[in-house]
Amino acid sequence: MKGRHAIGVAATLLFTLLTACDAPGPMWFWMRPESNFARILQDLFTQIVVLAVVVFVIVEGALLWAILRFRAESSTRVPTQTHGNTRMEIAWTIAPTLVLVAIAVPTVRTVFETYNPPKVANPIRIVAVGHQWWWEFQYPDLNIITANEIVFPAGQQVNLEIKSADVVHAFWIPKLGGKRDAIPMRTNVLWWTADQPGTYYGQCTQLCGTSHANMRLRAIVKTDAEWQAWLSAMGSATGVPPSRAPENVQRGYQLVSTGACIGCHAIKGTSLVARAGPDLTRFGDRITLGSGLYPNDEAHLIAWLRDPQGSKPGNKMPNLGLSDEDAAAIAAYLHSLK
Repeated sequence: MKGRHAIGVAATLLFTLLTACDAPGPMWFWMRPESNFARILQDLFTQIVVLAVVVFVIVEGALLWAILRFRAESSTRVPTQTHGNTRMEIAWTIAPTLVLVAIAVPTVRTVFETYNPPKVANPIRIVAVGHQWWWEFQYPDLNIITANEIVFPAGQQVNLEIKSADVVHAFWIPKLGGKRDAIPMRTNVLWWTADQPGTYYGQCTQLCGTSHANMRLRAIVKTDAEWQAWLSAMGSATGVPPSRAPENVQRGYQLVSTGACIGCHAIKGTSLVARAGPDLTRFGDRITLGSGLYPNDEAHLIAWLRDPQGSKPGNKMPNLGLSDEDAAAIAAYLHSLK
């Protein structure tokens, strides 16, 4: 029976440990910081984890020692009764206080450090505006507006101003670090310098309504050359298709520029200048649609145009009753914007 009991205990402990195991995913951040800001947070997290392990070992060690040292014996003799121990009571009051101080001092220091962007020459200024349920990214100094995919170069500091157009949201790209609430009528600040080019996943982390879980985003970090090419392309973008464009692209442009799209969206170089929905300038270059929910391919875009609510419940785009042909033409036009 003792052997079976030991096996049962060991199996339970193993199962408990394995439930905490997970393979790194797109939103994984621990021990994998990809920016200077993320490393600051990682250092604080590591300090607190090390301190927690030390406290755990001391407390559990004392508990195991007490269990083994004073375990029940066959004798029925009543143990010596002790009432109060001033030194011990002082010790276990001071010890937690010291632990809290050891946590509070680096935490407060990190809070102040992360709320004050380093003074550098020519940082990239980006305004991130949360909407139900998508992200708008404005580059005020560059006269660029885009949506759901924030673009910037590696090795150059980005200063983010985070706002909300409606309810409280929260901006978070785990591998780049930081999490800031987007609050109506308030601006919060976040900053970082990405280490290397790549695509980093983000998510709204503040419950904000029906499609909160579908309010995703991507950070597209480019090389210097790619960044300059992107700036040039965005600066010269125009949504008017050339005369040599395929017929379905021309037809899609007519449908977009004369239909309901004009009431919500903007496309640089066209008559579409509304700001209720995402800016569609150079939409064909984006890798996702629906605020990072789907890949930006023909099938998903047509499905979105035909039934927006079926693709993303609660979003503000109405069902326009498009035919398959009209949806395909609009998709062809939007994908031509590159």
